[in-house]
Amino acid sequence: MDKRNIAVEVVYGLPDKQKLLKLSVPAGTTVREAAIRSAMDSYFPGLDLTQSPLGIFGKAVAKPEERVLEEGERVEIYRPLIADPKEVRKQRAAKAAKARQETPAE
Repeated sequence: MDKRNIAVEVVYGLPDKQKLLKLSVPAGTTVREAAIRSAMDSYFPGLDLTQSPLGIFGKAVAKPEERVLEEGERVEIYRPLIADPKEVRKQRAAKAAKARQETPAE
């Protein structure tokens, strides 16, 4: 079994506060394990590291419990979306259509 450690970063941010932590973790550590090891929830009360969506360098990781980290990777902890982007686009399109119907044709 490989006993060496690798260097990774774990980041999380809110609009008014961000945190980046550099960690040394055992080779074979998964994305989820690194997030939990970071203890980022101690800086951001209410953050659930066991359920939060995670990514590496801006790309979501579908199975963070299985994806093993490599040297130098940055784990990103994502916030839940406040509004569903598809629903927002749908509402905007409906509003635009209504405005077109109300505008008299010339």
